[in-house]
Amino acid sequence: MFVSDFRKEFYEVVQSQRVLLFVASDVDALCACKILQALFQCDHVQYTLVPVSGWQELETSFLEHKEQFRYFILINCGANVDLLDILQPDEDTIFFVCDTHRPVSVINVYNNTQIKLLIKQDDDLEVPAYEDIFRDEEEDEEHSGNDSDGSEPSEKRTRLEEEIVEETMRRRQRREWEARRRDILFDYEQYEYHGTSSAMVMFELAWMLSKDLNDMLWWAIVGLTDQWVQDKITQMKYVTDVGVLQRHVSRHNHRNEDEENTLSVDCTRISFEYDLRLALYQHWSLHDSLCNTSYTAARFKLWSVHGQKRLQEFLADMGLPLKQVKQKFQAMDISLKENLREMIEESANKFGMKDMRVQTFSIHFGFKHKFLASDVVFATMSLMESPERDGSGTDHFIQALDSLSRSNLDKLYHGLELAKKQLRATQQTIASCLCTNLVISQGPFLYCSLMEGTPDVVLFSRPASLSLLSKHLLKSFVCSTKNRRCKLLPLVMAAPLSVEHGTVTVVGIPPETDSSDRKKVHCRQPDPRHVFFFGRAFEKAAESTSSRMLHNHFDLSVIELKAEDRSKFLDALISLLS
Repeated sequence: MFVSDFRKEFYEVVQSQRVLLFVASDVDALCACKILQALFQCDHVQYTLVPVSGWQELETSFLEHKEQFRYFILINCGANVDLLDILQPDEDTIFFVCDTHRPVSVINVYNNTQIKLLIKQDDDLEVPAYEDIFRDEEEDEEHSGNDSDGSEPSEKRTRLEEEIVEETMRRRQRREWEARRRDILFDYEQYEYHGTSSAMVMFELAWMLSKDLNDMLWWAIVGLTDQWVQDKITQMKYVTDVGVLQRHVSRHNHRNEDEENTLSVDCTRISFEYDLRLALYQHWSLHDSLCNTSYTAARFKLWSVHGQKRLQEFLADMGLPLKQVKQKFQAMDISLKENLREMIEESANKFGMKDMRVQTFSIHFGFKHKFLASDVVFATMSLMESPERDGSGTDHFIQALDSLSRSNLDKLYHGLELAKKQLRATQQTIASCLCTNLVISQGPFLYCSLMEGTPDVVLFSRPASLSLLSKHLLKSFVCSTKNRRCKLLPLVMAAPLSVEHGTVTVVGIPPETDSSDRKKVHCRQPDPRHVFFFGRAFEKAAESTSSRMLHNHFDLSVIELKAEDRSKFLDALISLLS
């Protein structure tokens, strides 16, 4: 069931209990976790934190801890499946689920005892009505044994005929109801999409409790920015949520310039900015950032000689010397940096890049350290998805979690270096795929496979990294192809996961279209949204071909597949989507 009063029905319930936190491996979940940890520290709530990267880890961890805890909090996992069926908990176990994955399972919505959904009601959920999905069986049982002891045979025969007619009508009505139920559930569950950031939901709880701090506000901002960076929400949704957070930023960071309210030199300051859409440019050189940002690399077509020439023309149009552009941003002449944003935006408009600036936030730690929200997202994601062998997935999770704290800026800077390496590898892989024509049309979708031995392929074995690569590859492919039909096709991408086990990770990405096109292609609803339809299709394709598939990731459009089953799986997927 949906929780209407987060304070009374959630926080005051767990405040006096020992609780277990299951946190998914994504940046938004980490930020929501940080906010909840801060609240728990305020009120001395005892909790245990367990990171989970997929359903298998969730099930195993639940079995390990279910005897010690009654209350479980799940962040960014559990809403879109029948949780009780998967975990098989005791009757007195209660789950609080804060998850962005949509659609929410109807079983979870209408379970009033054990599942409590911490999900904003103003999201466009469109949950089917209870009577359309669930049917009371008592009526059928009442009608099944109503034999009467009437004395006259003729009366018995007449009554029997009436009962047969009634029974036939009841069965027909039931068949019609079941057919209608199947259609309703198919329409509801057909597409995946994402709702309001979990970090924002947790920040609103902190605000309701009057315990919201600047740090919590920053984590909410990073959680929302993660959704935007990973293209999980529409631009309209992003701008709306930025507006909500902007009001909180003004409230927390507004100071009058008088003696009583002056800020200390080393305090934390958050500010709203209309900044450049360039990845990590303040911690990199402007040239590297332009070359390795998905938006500019795709628009310039930097994998081609012509694209490199256009980049040089762009820099010449701005009047920036190459020596300045290729050195670290911090070392550029102050006179150039002062008007840099305006210069880049003016030249970008001439080159057809109308969205070169974007609404975002930045944080200052004193005068020395300044980060954009997107910088922190890239750094934290790189720390969590790091292919380094010196630690387990849990170690990487803890390192990423620590990097969000001001006291661990060295970890954040390490994350920025890893992010630069990841962004470079992403653009080099995209250039390689496009130049060697690895993206091929399979009819109803585009397909690309990274082979074992490809440079940097190990960086894309994790789901989030591969999904981001796939989205950037699709953007670049749409900019490079002249085939108008291919521009409207989704992409299926595969990358080696484990050579020992002979498995590959497969992700499905929706078509790279603008909001209005997206509405026509996918949505029944009047509002456009970023939707994924591969989850159910993957299941059916694997089922029909007996392919050995594991649906372990919380995003249903990400699967693990045996490499030798790939060709028959793809054939089934083609026939299913044709």
